[in-house]
Amino acid sequence: FPVRTALVLVAALAVPRAMPGQPPSADRLPFAVGEALEYSVHVTVGGTVGSGQMRVEGPTVERDVSTWRLVFDMRAARGPIRAVDRTVSWLDPRRFRITRFEKTERHPLSRSEEKVAVDLAAGTWRDEVGERSQPLGSQAPLDELSFIYYLRTLPLDRDTTFEVSRHFDPARNPTVIRVLGEELVETPVGIFRTRIVEMDVRDPKRYRGSGTVRLNIDVADCRVPVRIVSRMPVLGTTTLLLTGWASPPRYPGAMPCT
Repeated sequence: FPVRTALVLVAALAVPRAMPGQPPSADRLPFAVGEALEYSVHVTVGGTVGSGQMRVEGPTVERDVSTWRLVFDMRAARGPIRAVDRTVSWLDPRRFRITRFEKTERHPLSRSEEKVAVDLAAGTWRDEVGERSQPLGSQAPLDELSFIYYLRTLPLDRDTTFEVSRHFDPARNPTVIRVLGEELVETPVGIFRTRIVEMDVRDPKRYRGSGTVRLNIDVADCRVPVRIVSRMPVLGTTTLLLTGWASPPRYPGAMPCT
């Protein structure tokens, strides 16, 4: 997460073991333009090592489609080890699918950059860094960041397990999702009643095949991800814990989700 690390984080929903239902329309999504969530970054050995923010910007027009920019920024350090992660996803909120995805990571032992363009008409995606066009994994494609927002739209009222094939890269499909029991999570901004959601994700670059990301999602209407646990290159097991809401100056009318 590190959003590819803190998660990873994906046509219609695949059915396998349970059908979660379709996401709501844009005017009924549990998040909106102007939302900005602040997180602290913790590692198992080293404690708090940095901070991160997830926010919704826009609207902006991409390929003649009105989109929202989902942005994740993270900076972490442990001694001389420093890491930076910036991920941006352009989401069509009406159809809940992406048009573009960019990611930049800077770690002591690695550097990577992705610039993915989605061509829905052709059914392909292309990494603008230099890769050739490849078939889409879904006609309603998502990426690792927009997938977190997608989880916030799902019904979480009961324990269930299902598969979703919505990632733009078919090699990353399917994602197995488990909705588990409730858990109280204490944060600097209060105690939240949450649902535990686990994802078995495919990401050969970071998990050597597959890995598990664990989220605690607030059961209140705004479905805020209160805690996200995954693995991060070099720093190891990483926990993002909600510390509050920002007030972006570009969106004076945006209200914090409480």
